[in-house]
Amino acid sequence: MMRPRISLIGCSLALALGATACGGGPTTPAGEGKKELSGQTVTVAGVWTGTEQKNFQKVLDAFSAETGAKTEFVSTGDSLSTVVGSKIEGGDAPDVVMVPQVGVLKQFAESGWLEPLSAKTRKEAATNFAEVWQEYGTVDDTLYGLYFKAAHKSTVWYAPDTFEQAGVEPPKSYEEMLETGRTVADSGLPAFAVAGEDGWTLTDWFENIYLSQAGPERYDSLAAHEIPWTDDTVVKALTTLGELFADKELVAGGGSGALRTDFPTSIEKVFGSDPEAGMVYEGDFVGAVAKEQHGKKIGEDALFFPFPAVEGGGAPVVSGGDAAVVLKDGRNKKAGMKLLEYLATPEAAEVWAAEGGFLSPNTRLDMSSYGDDTARATAESLIEAGDSVRFDMSDQAPAAFGGTKGVGEWKILQDFLRDPSDPKATAVRLEAAAAKAYKG
Repeated sequence: MMRPRISLIGCSLALALGATACGGGPTTPAGEGKKELSGQTVTVAGVWTGTEQKNFQKVLDAFSAETGAKTEFVSTGDSLSTVVGSKIEGGDAPDVVMVPQVGVLKQFAESGWLEPLSAKTRKEAATNFAEVWQEYGTVDDTLYGLYFKAAHKSTVWYAPDTFEQAGVEPPKSYEEMLETGRTVADSGLPAFAVAGEDGWTLTDWFENIYLSQAGPERYDSLAAHEIPWTDDTVVKALTTLGELFADKELVAGGGSGALRTDFPTSIEKVFGSDPEAGMVYEGDFVGAVAKEQHGKKIGEDALFFPFPAVEGGGAPVVSGGDAAVVLKDGRNKKAGMKLLEYLATPEAAEVWAAEGGFLSPNTRLDMSSYGDDTARATAESLIEAGDSVRFDMSDQAPAAFGGTKGVGEWKILQDFLRDPSDPKATAVRLEAAAAKAYKG
């Protein structure tokens, strides 16, 4: 594989590691002469905090070392669309936004907030990314978003000691996974730590089941709201999910306990010093938290198996991702566009890949850039899936339905976790909320 500019990025990395930056303030390359963007500042907004923000800052540092630009990262938390909208109205718009939802990207584009990507970025995207990733960044035939970070949301994580104690192996089907979970429970631990306090995790459970049971075409139709949420396929998937939610052997703390468990705590319940569950379902980023927060060695102390096929369907590959966009109202949108040109290269992805907790949809990224075999295998699975990958369904929906805490799909699935006895009634509520959001 060709690795253009490898000596330059090595220099950039050395400079970045020597700089002091963890996401709070501007960064500059030390000891550098005049460069293309010297004296200019690029402001970037995104949802990342903690380890993710710290690792993305290293990418920004490498960009600074290469171009001379200063960078400032603003963390919005989960309310990205609200924060960005307020900043635009207040005349303080960031130059670049890392958008985690297709629906929000579309909303921004239709509001006239986004600058189409430069010819150079479009060329890099066409060369380096599968068509599906370009499609998710496109609105009305115009490419606005470059997917820099991806997530493989079809992974189930477990502690190998727990499986050994229970005498079980990673399951090959969804039905076998439930039986494996019951065996784990019999050995002393509830099967799953479910992060019900964070509604987005529940949408991911549903989407994997639905994609496998109903198939990709039906998945696309539901994501576009071309079929209603009262469709028989939706009720069937909810019924399947409800079987797990209703079983206290399978869900640590039952529904009420799960609703008090946020995403980081769900990982702690499996990989912390005092385990309370045998497995946790979520994306590849679980591994980074297990490593950073709980000292686990990925591939030894923390393993995963692919989310298994349901009732003879295909094994699902659900993905998510963060797309970089340039705001028209940014104070330095030209420098912002230069940042996107950099993010489109494999060299930019290489910086974060080495740190962990990151997957790139860039097909030209050398797989040896990933720091461990587990991350490498997950990345290869994502790349090999090509155009068969399906983006997180809730992230494709309007934010009012699929991406807002306390309302829409997040809230309705939390209520379903609390009481999964009536899948049909839940489907009716989902359709009512979806119909309102898509019309809006």
